[in-house]
Amino acid sequence: MSEQLKFKGTALFNGRQLLPGSMVLVLTDGGIVQDIVHESEAGEGVRELNGILSPGFVNTHCHLELSHMGGIIPEGTGLPAFLTSVMEKRGQQDTSAQVLAMEKAATAMWKSGVSAVGDICNSTASLALKKDSPVYYHSFVESMGFVPGFAQQRYDYSLGILEQFKEINGPGHSSSIVPHAPYSVSEALFSLLSATPDNTPVSIHNQECEAENTLYQDKSGAFLDFYQHFNMDASAFRASGTNSLPAWLPWFKHLPVILVHNTYTTEKDIAFTREQAPNAYWCLCPQANLYIEKRMPDVPLLRSQGCTITLGTDSLASNHELSIWQEIQTIRKYYSNIALEEILQWATLNGAMALGIDGKYGSFEKGRQPGVILIDEQESRRIL
Repeated sequence: MSEQLKFKGTALFNGRQLLPGSMVLVLTDGGIVQDIVHESEAGEGVRELNGILSPGFVNTHCHLELSHMGGIIPEGTGLPAFLTSVMEKRGQQDTSAQVLAMEKAATAMWKSGVSAVGDICNSTASLALKKDSPVYYHSFVESMGFVPGFAQQRYDYSLGILEQFKEINGPGHSSSIVPHAPYSVSEALFSLLSATPDNTPVSIHNQECEAENTLYQDKSGAFLDFYQHFNMDASAFRASGTNSLPAWLPWFKHLPVILVHNTYTTEKDIAFTREQAPNAYWCLCPQANLYIEKRMPDVPLLRSQGCTITLGTDSLASNHELSIWQEIQTIRKYYSNIALEEILQWATLNGAMALGIDGKYGSFEKGRQPGVILIDEQESRRIL
């Protein structure tokens, strides 16, 4: 019989609730959860730790490919200017430097307690890193193209990348092809993406800036200058007269959808989503929102409407570190009334549900293997 591992902290978060420090987590030596018992029933060999025990974090939105861009783009530029800088500067470092930056970022995430990641991919740059990684990755292969005439070409290009990621699909990896954002995907491309068979979950950058909504409301705002800067023909775009979300969401009706950022989402948008996409998850990346737009998402609104919230880190181009615990700390700083227990569920079980991996990750239910992390006020770190 394999040796049991037993851990006891100052408290134990099981994926849904905080349990008192008198409870002991019991696992196999391979990290599979066997039980949670009172310390009086745990027997010998209990390892006592100073901090909260938790399942490994799930980062539902990351761009590992941009890890080499740390500190390159100034803060507070607003999203259109930020995107312009990313597009113009992302290829300025050589491939080996990009690979080293990704490996360093991925290792830091793992050590800080991230067990699974929803990672945005515009190329196969992260493919080799993911083949033998201890982190579970879902690779969201991102397709973009605002000119309808190039929709098929853009879709086929992204599909070619997806096929390469599919080759490593298995216990530690999955993949899907997804739209980048409403301001960068034409109706023709949305149509192609929505018709892709066996393609879940879907992820999309949603309402990250005000300009995205004004583009759809009356075809005005900063994105028109963005298109002009890159000589992109936006003449075929027709404003819907609504915010951006109602214009594209019906393409993915009733599919699991991860809406990322949601910084300018309204109560009306949430009601529309509840009707059209009841399996929607609302991913927050607060540190990136502050970095780019100097604005926090309206977390109280999302909570009041019963939205299922998850957490992400975005990229090192828009964040100082890829730490879910730091995202949690930022939320607690701005919204101190939200219980840590609730936010920890966003960072664990909710994220695992969003990626469709809650059968293994996100909680300390018997038979799961989510990883074990220890949290104190300063940091989170992996212990298993």
